[in-house]
Amino acid sequence: MFRRQFLQQSLLASAGLSWGLGACTSPGDNNSSASAQGFTDLCQDLLMTWGEGMLARQIDSPDDLTRHGALSCPACTHIHGRCMDAVYPFLHLAATTGQDKFLTGAIRVMEWAEHNVSQEDGSWTVVPDPKTWRGISVFGAIALGEALHFHGHVLPAELRQQWMERLSKAGEYVYRAFDLTFTNINYGFTGIYCLHLLGEVLDRPEFTQRSRKLATGASAFFTKPNALLFGEGKPSDAVSNKGLSAVDLGYNVEESLNGIVLYALREQDEALLGLLEKSLESHLEFMLPDGGWDNSWGTRQYKWSYWGSRTTDGSQPAFAMMVDRNPAFATAAVRTTELLAKCTAKNGLIYGGLHFETHDLPPCIHHTFCHAKPLAYLLDMKLPEQLENTIAPLPRSMDSGIKHFPEIDVWLLARGPWRATVSTYDFVYKKHALQGSGGSMTMLYHKKAGPLLAASMANYQMVERFNQQEDPDGEDFALTPRLEYMHGGWYTNLFDLQAKVSTADDGEEITVTAQGLLKDNNEQSPVAGVLPFTLDYRITKDRVSIRLLKSNNPGPDAPIFLVIPLLSASDELLTRRTEQRYSISKPNGELTFEANLPISTRNSKHNRVFNMVPGVEAVPFSIEIPPGFMDQVICQISFIDKP
Repeated sequence: MFRRQFLQQSLLASAGLSWGLGACTSPGDNNSSASAQGFTDLCQDLLMTWGEGMLARQIDSPDDLTRHGALSCPACTHIHGRCMDAVYPFLHLAATTGQDKFLTGAIRVMEWAEHNVSQEDGSWTVVPDPKTWRGISVFGAIALGEALHFHGHVLPAELRQQWMERLSKAGEYVYRAFDLTFTNINYGFTGIYCLHLLGEVLDRPEFTQRSRKLATGASAFFTKPNALLFGEGKPSDAVSNKGLSAVDLGYNVEESLNGIVLYALREQDEALLGLLEKSLESHLEFMLPDGGWDNSWGTRQYKWSYWGSRTTDGSQPAFAMMVDRNPAFATAAVRTTELLAKCTAKNGLIYGGLHFETHDLPPCIHHTFCHAKPLAYLLDMKLPEQLENTIAPLPRSMDSGIKHFPEIDVWLLARGPWRATVSTYDFVYKKHALQGSGGSMTMLYHKKAGPLLAASMANYQMVERFNQQEDPDGEDFALTPRLEYMHGGWYTNLFDLQAKVSTADDGEEITVTAQGLLKDNNEQSPVAGVLPFTLDYRITKDRVSIRLLKSNNPGPDAPIFLVIPLLSASDELLTRRTEQRYSISKPNGELTFEANLPISTRNSKHNRVFNMVPGVEAVPFSIEIPPGFMDQVICQISFIDKP
């Protein structure tokens, strides 16, 4: 009876998919000042696509309660305990389309959670094992709280009451267990919002008061001078040998800032909102023109997926809710959503990087049930239609020269169509799990060609075994451009956490010089002797050059290599023009890579390597520098637009 009434009272007919989805490619030069007209349609169509994709993976096996109602993952061998987060987008789609299947999906995924990951203390676990991590309960509580807040009316009264009681238990767990130093700061900041939301939904004033008390310490977690949020390390107030705090772009923009912004807006805390405006502006400096987030240097870079971070929710809510303070925030929300649409597979799930499809890898469903939640929130708050007429250029779309962020020792470079990042950030989240550092160029982007260089982990590690995808190739090849020496070990500038950088800009050419030592992953030099290096990056509007100015090879046993893995999907034509010059056909033109020494590539499928961070393929160009070679080694990257 209830289901028949629900269908009769549907608010909208099923939304048809009208926004082009499919192969995940970088959009290249995405005009940041263009109108965002159609953003509402994009959000509605994309959420419907993801909802259908998740429903297609929902397990229908009533005789097996360990599986029935869960979302199976095409990429992982286990069920993700957080798949219950899908309750919010499912309930949103049930309410707005009137399609009974989404209501059934919401009910089933919650039933599965109660049978498999629900704990007596009110928490949920990350997988069906009571001994595993419970902190993720804060995200489940927010998802269930927002589902009930916006769409609880579509549930039968008895079931709605059951869910309210379960939400109350979850709130009590967060109330007891969470403070700002609970673990990484994303938990503390989302905990602030969670308790405030649940205080309202459940009429629990003690939750609201606890939220306000936690929020009094929030401003202490922003760096100076740029107000980057720190705390993505253990402990959250830890500092590196350089005295730098733990900052991760992906977690900040896709999770933590959402929580604290939504709290501050609910409380109308003007002092905090002023700080958050500055923080959002600083974080936005790292958004690439196509909507990608440049987390090549972040402490938790091991989960970087170009569009964001593997298990976070998406950056749209904080930027969209603060758009009255800076119209570029609207552009950020639009661009990242467009990129997620371009990275959506035909089966309705989000690929974990730009080149998963061309590398024939399945998408992990975790990305989809997380990123569906902020789209539901945007639509419930009617934000997309407000953003459609509010748009402004992204900071990184402009030719702004050099900007240094001293709190992370990262430089952003912009000249002509080129955008680059150089990092000497030395905070290590977990030993040997090292993000882009060592004076390397961790990102190179061209406004027509898209991303061309992108740092991976130096060694791919499963830092979070339930939240990362296994490397399918079984052969780890770092994508970070580097010098390397292999004799009795792997020695590279990537492991030099004391590297130094100097910069200059004469208005025509940007010059960045990095100096340091080639070291192994224990920060030791070769037994044969110390290997200093001087790398020189030069950027004009026409080209990017990488020069090795100094490298003293201690002996004749092994050469030094300059390795430049240029990002390129395996369906792009690679042509060897001469032994010192290659070209790659890109959708918008031709990329050229040339050097003053012979260039080689690895013998691999399609001459490409793949790395899970940030989910891209690359041509692994390598230049051998023989012992005793005294001249500069110069390689150049240029791009010619299609006429």
